[in-house]
Amino acid sequence: MNIFFWTGFDVEEVEQHGSKKGGEDEQDEAKPILEAEDASDSACEARRDELDVVYRIGIEEDMRTEKLLLLLGGQRVRVGVLGATGTVGQRFIVLLKIIHGSLFTLLAHQRGRRERNTLSPQTGSRQLPYPPVCANSSSKPCEPEHFQDCAIVFSGLDADVAGDIARFSSYRRDPDVPLIVPLVNPTHLKIIPQQRASHSPPLKKGFVANASTTGVVIPLAALERAFGPIESCIITTLQAISGAGYPGVPPLTSSTTLFAGEEEKLEWETLKILGGLKDVAEGASGDTGVLAFDLRADSPIRISASCTRVPVIEGHTETVFAPSPQQVRDALAAYTTEVCPSAPRHAIWPRLDRAFQQGAGVSVGRVRQCPVLDIKFVVLSNNVNIGAATSSIMNAEIALTKNMIVI
Repeated sequence: MNIFFWTGFDVEEVEQHGSKKGGEDEQDEAKPILEAEDASDSACEARRDELDVVYRIGIEEDMRTEKLLLLLGGQRVRVGVLGATGTVGQRFIVLLKIIHGSLFTLLAHQRGRRERNTLSPQTGSRQLPYPPVCANSSSKPCEPEHFQDCAIVFSGLDADVAGDIARFSSYRRDPDVPLIVPLVNPTHLKIIPQQRASHSPPLKKGFVANASTTGVVIPLAALERAFGPIESCIITTLQAISGAGYPGVPPLTSSTTLFAGEEEKLEWETLKILGGLKDVAEGASGDTGVLAFDLRADSPIRISASCTRVPVIEGHTETVFAPSPQQVRDALAAYTTEVCPSAPRHAIWPRLDRAFQQGAGVSVGRVRQCPVLDIKFVVLSNNVNIGAATSSIMNAEIALTKNMIVI
C-alpha cells in the first residue's frame, strides 16, 4: 500500500500564558484573526456534507473519571506538571482537573520568573477554559523537592529549557525509552522494567517520551490493521505556531520551513511507533529476554516528510492512499481500542468540530482516489491535546491500570 499524507494545523484560540513573548497588545491585535476563524468555522459547518469529513478519533465522555478511580480502588493520584505556565502545561492542568479532578503541584520552568498566581477561568482558552478550582493555583520553581511526593510528573517544558532536567529530544531515540501513542502501541510499555534495570542504581520510576507524529500514526495503524504493511508514505505538514509556543502575531503573516531535524524526526518516529519489540538476547537470569525496537526492519515503510510552520494557532492534518475509498472508510470505522479509561472504544468518529472531545479528536476526511499513488485523504489533529497533553495523560492511565506506577 502506498500512502500520501497532507498534514495541516488549525487552532481555536490564543494562549496568553503560553506566549514566549508579547502581551495583551498582541492578544488584542489577534482578535480580528480569531473572529475571522469563527466566521470560517460557521462556513465549514454549513458545508459539512461537501467537505466529506468521514471519521474522528475522540474520547468517550461518560464515566471516564469513575472508570479510572474504580480501577485504582477509589484512590486519587497526585501528579506534577512541569512548565505549568506554557501552552502544553496549561492544557495538562485543564485536562487533569476536568477529566480526573487530580491533585497536582504546579511547577514553572525557568521562564516562570517568580512564584505567582497564574490560573483563572479568564486565562484559559475559549474552547477549554480553566475551571474555577484553578483560580488560586500558583506555580513554583522547577526544583525536585517540589514534586517528590508525585506519583506521575507530566512535562510541558520547551526543549530549549529542559536540559537541566532531561534530554527530551534524545530520549525519543533512547533504545530503552518507548514512544507511546496510546491508541496505537501501548504494548511498548513492557520495555519499562528493562529501562529501570539498565540504570545504575536501578530506577524506581520510568520515562515515556511523547511522539510528535501522533496525528499521522493513528490512521496509519488503522490501515495497516486492515490491509497489512504500508510500503511508502508521503507526508506534508502545515504545523501551527503553538507547536513552538505562541510568540505573538508576527508568525501569522508568513509560512516558514520548520527547524532542523523536524522532517527526519517525523520519518524515524513513525518507524519506532508502528514497529514492534523483539527479543535480541537472553537476560542475566536466562529467562528474561532483552527487548529492542525493531523499527520495521522486516516490513520497511519508506517515508518522505516535508515540514512547514503556518499562520494558524493549533491543529494537524495528513493525506493517505489505500486500495479503495470505501475500504478506507470501513477500515477507519472498524478501528477500536480499549487501552485505558480515557481512550475511545471506537477510535475514529464522524464529526467536523476541531475541538471535538476537548481536542482529543483526529478527523479523517476527503477520502478519494489519487492519480499518482492509490488513495489519498486528509487528517486533522490537535497538536496541544492529542498531540501532547491528552496522549500523555492516557499513557499514565495505561501505566496505572497495568500496575506499573505505585501510588
